[in-house]
Amino acid sequence: MGIKVKSIGLIGLGLLAGIGATLQFPAIAQKVGAPLPLDELRQLSDVFGLIKSDYVEKVEDKKLLSEAIAGMVSSLDPHSVYLDKNAFKEMRESVQGKFVGIGIEVSMEDGYVKVVSPIEDSPAAKAGIAAGDVITRLDNVPLKGLQLDEVIKRMRGQPNSKLVLTISRKGDSKPLVFPIVREEIRVQSVKAKMVAPGYAWLRIAQFQEPTVDDMVKKINALYAQDPKLKGLVLDLRNDPGGVVPGAIGVSAAFLPGDSVIVSTSGQLPESKQVFYGRREFYAPPGAKTDPLAKLPAALKTVPLVVLVNAGSASASEIVAGALQDYQRATVIGTQTFGKGSVQTLRQLTADTAVKLTTARYYTPKGRSIQARGIVPDMLVDETADGDGWNSLRVREADLEKHLNSDDGKPEAAAPTLGTVQSQLEEEQRLIATAKKRKPLEYGAKDDFQLQQALNHFQGLPVQLSKAGAKPDAKAVKISDKPEIKSDIKAEDKKIPVQKP
Repeated sequence: MGIKVKSIGLIGLGLLAGIGATLQFPAIAQKVGAPLPLDELRQLSDVFGLIKSDYVEKVEDKKLLSEAIAGMVSSLDPHSVYLDKNAFKEMRESVQGKFVGIGIEVSMEDGYVKVVSPIEDSPAAKAGIAAGDVITRLDNVPLKGLQLDEVIKRMRGQPNSKLVLTISRKGDSKPLVFPIVREEIRVQSVKAKMVAPGYAWLRIAQFQEPTVDDMVKKINALYAQDPKLKGLVLDLRNDPGGVVPGAIGVSAAFLPGDSVIVSTSGQLPESKQVFYGRREFYAPPGAKTDPLAKLPAALKTVPLVVLVNAGSASASEIVAGALQDYQRATVIGTQTFGKGSVQTLRQLTADTAVKLTTARYYTPKGRSIQARGIVPDMLVDETADGDGWNSLRVREADLEKHLNSDDGKPEAAAPTLGTVQSQLEEEQRLIATAKKRKPLEYGAKDDFQLQQALNHFQGLPVQLSKAGAKPDAKAVKISDKPEIKSDIKAEDKKIPVQKP
């Protein structure tokens, strides 16, 4: 048995050495001047051998090695991750804003899958699926007890394949059955409409590759309705982030040309970069024209409010931070998530990759976003009665192994609700209240934070949050903007792909 374990261990060590080469460990070791930890690698190969010889069942080499890579990467911070074939495919679909499925947004409630809303013109919408429907079965298989990610995977599939949904709908005594054919779904990340005479609402749900082009179309449509807009609300609530060029393009649309939008700093020289509001930083590769050139000139000076909450993260925090630093917009809402780290995609094979944290983000004024987020200029709760679920949300600073802000200042944690007992009591109160209240629809007439933004535009009283820390009284002055220089040529800079 000893010989068997040793031989398997040697095979494992050879495989691990191959992994090291794939992940460019030798190059990294050479940069930092440290050799590979051979003793630890031998120990890992011994464990590999023991599992192969002694575990109760046979385990495939591929599974063991994939899990070893995944565990190694995920141990770094909450956002570094190994992407296997399925995860890599889903990430690319999310970035491109398209996927194959039935086209519904869903959430988990009391162990059941509830429809938040069907996507416009999707197979689900055409079939008659409605907001509030509870999905109990997929292809007659019960969903109770499954995780939401697993349910979503089952909803996706090949184009033109059929999926049968069993729905429980309020007011109907019997279950409803909907056979639906999957199609390629293109998610519109940008929505817009006039919300009051002279005032417009522009929502970005996620930053994707088409976001800048979609934003330009929506803004031009708004100005076609009213060429003399008196105010624009940029809604970034619950926007988890996405691709960085989208955030740069959205920021540049409202700022003077060549403005610094965000800077990054990390271990590698290429991670120390400054991103400007110039075409090369936000236009798609190969684009011959500047998509922002089609925007009306009035957009640079129209009064602007940015709405944020605890679900606003990463790329949305870049936008809010830049517009706040230049005093171009008044930021209203609650403190953002605080994901101020850059994830760069390092492809390993045609179907797998590592999404690795390589730098931290800083606003034009040099403020660290990481584990701190953006504190609004005006703290306004989600509803007139309080901040609802936002007050209980986990932020970056609450995550295990999160990076610190790296600027010597304490992390700006969100206001707490007092003692553990008082937090539990508040949580129960919020659960009871949430069950009675219909889901918040952003941009609707009963959207409290949006109404407060309109009040701000019109010089009317704004109902501020009754609890929580007040924003820094020393608001950023435009004259305080630091001069950030870089010795990297603009054409040499590569914008990282990032996802929350």
